[in-house]
Amino acid sequence: MRNRCLSGCAAAGVVLLLVVLPARQSVRAAQAPAPASGRGAAAPRGRGRGGAPPIPSKPTPRSADGHVNFGAPAGEKGFWNNGVGNPVGRNGSSLPTNPLVEDVPFRPWAKAVYEYRRMRGGLDDPHVRCQPPGGMRFFTVPNGMEFIEQPELNRIFLIAGENREWKRVAMEPGRQHPPEEQLNPSYFGDSIGHWEGDTLVVDTVGFSEKFWMIRGGLPHTRFLHLTERFTRTDFNTMKYEVTIDDKGAYTRPWSGGWTMPWQPNNYDGTPGGEIHEYFCIDNERDSEHMPDANENR
Repeated sequence: MRNRCLSGCAAAGVVLLLVVLPARQSVRAAQAPAPASGRGAAAPRGRGRGGAPPIPSKPTPRSADGHVNFGAPAGEKGFWNNGVGNPVGRNGSSLPTNPLVEDVPFRPWAKAVYEYRRMRGGLDDPHVRCQPPGGMRFFTVPNGMEFIEQPELNRIFLIAGENREWKRVAMEPGRQHPPEEQLNPSYFGDSIGHWEGDTLVVDTVGFSEKFWMIRGGLPHTRFLHLTERFTRTDFNTMKYEVTIDDKGAYTRPWSGGWTMPWQPNNYDGTPGGEIHEYFCIDNERDSEHMPDANENR
């Protein structure tokens, strides 16, 4: 079933939900939340002896001109460990202001698709088959993420360790998105950014429907419009807030977010603080246990 259908999908979704499907093998480890220790562990917070409160984080780093630095200060290394995050629910790293599932303003067909995907346990997720993580999913894949700022070229690159994906944020003052008819729908869309104080605000349109925009299967359509806000609240913490505006899948815009920890060492816990090379397709083992990529989509 395709996300773009805006009529008749509610009935089709109900029929799909009545189908009883056999349990299947779980999806690859990239779909599971990052473990509490070992590969994918968040940066240690320095808890004292006897369970004392954690050592306070250093202040938010800044460049010589006072501008917030989203990367590592000179002479240091590190990246953002973004393996877990969801704009729905309030557990783990999610923000306490997030909506619960029952509060998400789904259109009926979108709610049916979401429930069907959850029932399937991620078996139909394109990302499991090594497809790029579009939308806010970019910030929840394993292997970390970095901000590469190029102010002299009016742009910021976001680099993800998962399959070495990258997305460009254009920072030219006054820049506008192309007209809808000129947009070439893609996994990462057309992004324009600006600063609001110490917060980087990124406005993105022009998404395709080839991906799940977040782990768990929240549906979207070609009308998806994301407004993302990145705030480095202290040295060790990035606050990510996103507003989802998609008239095809939701009755009104809604918002959620989560926090990401700074990772000063390598992703496997060894010293270094650098994103390592990883390509899903090199060691993909799960598709043989799953239905055809086009089945029931």
